[in-house]
Amino acid sequence: MIVKTNFRDQVREYLLQQMREGKLNAGQSVNLAALARQLNVSVTPIREALTQLQQSQVIEAIPNRGFFIKELSHEEAKNLYEIVAQLEVLALDESTFDKETISKLRTQQQLIQTAEAPLDRINAYMNFHELLTINYKNTVAQQILNDLRTRVFLYEKAFMSDESFYFNSDNQHEAIISAIEDDNVPSAALVLKMNWFLVQDYIEKQLVVL
Repeated sequence: MIVKTNFRDQVREYLLQQMREGKLNAGQSVNLAALARQLNVSVTPIREALTQLQQSQVIEAIPNRGFFIKELSHEEAKNLYEIVAQLEVLALDESTFDKETISKLRTQQQLIQTAEAPLDRINAYMNFHELLTINYKNTVAQQILNDLRTRVFLYEKAFMSDESFYFNSDNQHEAIISAIEDDNVPSAALVLKMNWFLVQDYIEKQLVVL
């Protein structure tokens, strides 16, 4: 149940959270009537929330069929990972890091390494990247990143269940943290970009196989 204030935004966040928890997947339809009953709201704010997510390329509206979580594609993956990499690098360049933030990054990296379930590992990975940019003060860019990371999550949930893949990514995360500790943000930004391109290359190869 959701609190009856600002229904559209709450429905939007609810749907995004359902995707992050793996309860809504690429290609799955969104049943407006069932969602209205579940959340005890009218269909109107649900349509408004879905329209917002459609503008963010998370949802697509198919004529005479309804709303669906947008399917995955090779072209989108290429564009998606490139823009997320660029936005996170920008956010990193404009951020400051104290000892507490660095400690949280190390803790989050440990959670990635010790996660046993693929979904837990992917969520820990996404949370690490959110921590990297949490001190960026541009609220518009943060909202864009939040939406884009939801799409990224759907790709990684579909293709990144192989634990061995994270070995190189873990090394890059360690390098990012070390560079931040040394107050060498340009080096951290370079490794961050390499990290996203490593994942992009892996995802694009998986999509070619399909």
